[in-house]
Amino acid sequence: MLVYDGDCGFCTTSVRFIERRIPTSAQIVAFQFADLDALGTTAERAEYEVLWVDRAGRVSGGAQAIARLLMDAGGPWRPVGAVLRVPPVRWIAHGVYRLVAANRHRMPGGTAACALPAAQRPGARQHG
Repeated sequence: MLVYDGDCGFCTTSVRFIERRIPTSAQIVAFQFADLDALGTTAERAEYEVLWVDRAGRVSGGAQAIARLLMDAGGPWRPVGAVLRVPPVRWIAHGVYRLVAANRHRMPGGTAACALPAAQRPGARQHG
């Protein structure tokens, strides 16, 4: 399962790209509609980074979540995902992911709401 921030325009645009272009069998769900406790994670983590939850319940975040998604998709995506998991590419991918995540409100499809902590966004629900 891929868990993303459904309140973020950039994140939603990115997920729509994945749904159109990357043939994953994974369920893709906004964290706002996921049972995060059952998935073994928190709203704070899901707000911070995209998450991949594998069948064994292991949670990977950020660039490693994307790497696991690509590996799950197979075909030409699998080697790209594998490369993203190997140092030093893994370290670079993490840095790039954090840079993009910190500036997602400035990215194409991003909105001002992307910059706010989830609890302060318009229409925010309380988690817990």
